[in-house]
Amino acid sequence: MARIAVVTSAPPGVEGGHLVIARSLVHALGDFGHEASLVTTPSYPFGHQAREYFDTWRTNVRTIDGRRVDHVITTRYPSYAVRHPSHVCWLNHTMREYYDLWEDFSGRLSPQGRVKESVRRGLIHAADSHFFFWHVKHLYAQSKTVQARLRRWNHTSSDLLYPPAPPRGYRCDGYEPYLFVVSRLAPLKRIDLVLDALATPPAAGIRCVIAGEGSDAGALQHRADQLGLRDRVSFVGRIDDDALVEHLARCRAVAFVPKQEDYGFVTTEAFSSSKPVITTTDSGGPAELVRDGEHGRVVAPTADALGLALAEVMGSAAYAERLGTAARAVADTMSWARVAATLGRPL
Repeated sequence: MARIAVVTSAPPGVEGGHLVIARSLVHALGDFGHEASLVTTPSYPFGHQAREYFDTWRTNVRTIDGRRVDHVITTRYPSYAVRHPSHVCWLNHTMREYYDLWEDFSGRLSPQGRVKESVRRGLIHAADSHFFFWHVKHLYAQSKTVQARLRRWNHTSSDLLYPPAPPRGYRCDGYEPYLFVVSRLAPLKRIDLVLDALATPPAAGIRCVIAGEGSDAGALQHRADQLGLRDRVSFVGRIDDDALVEHLARCRAVAFVPKQEDYGFVTTEAFSSSKPVITTTDSGGPAELVRDGEHGRVVAPTADALGLALAEVMGSAAYAERLGTAARAVADTMSWARVAATLGRPL
């Protein structure tokens, strides 16, 4: 078997899904018989992208602790800038501010700032395309959403390989009458849309538990107060793995409505717990996995449409169970062993 380095970037203080994926992959490769290690590349504050790419390019991944590395698997930008003759990239995402989030990002800049960032954007696009072509021997995308971005901006093809849920003790203890939302509390996760939906007449009376922390925490709690929801919406903050599994086991359904999410573990974790997922047509990765009326609901990203979907699923434990059972069947087709077998072959 091979000695493998799983390489990702790790911004200080950010525990994102890309790190969960990288750690899960290291464990899966170990279970498959490989000797795998996690390598994190240098990360710097926004505005220092050139230094970040250059230092990643200089990162030694050919040896670890003086021993030769046979194979490298990279994920989040700019980890794919590393150099190794056997290099597979399982792409989580590129720097989204310069890709699909460009209009939102640049719209907040001054005219001078927009010109400056436009130059950086062009350089980042060129660098990414170069590395995908010259450094990466085989490119996989973690969702169709990521595949589409690669085709549109980097003119690069890729194979699809969905990540399974992180290895946890998922179970289903029933379908208690509360909706569960777990996410970083940030604008792109659109927790405010869930609150607005809960305030619509069809969703009146639905209880909701929201787990997570982030920059929008205070604003979301204030929004819940304004909408008169605080008697049925609970903000429980950051929770550990045991509490996460407990909520997934007990809740009736999970709402996950981000905007153009790269993938989103929430969907597969809910599926692994036999719970339906209610999402939106523009959610990206979640909408790829959830078939409307089969594993949950996929509706327009409006409060009214979401409120009706919440009322439908939350109004019947039997209906939620039927959807959740079908969702679990999807989760059962995904395995880390398959991922390790696919990505772990030296080229």
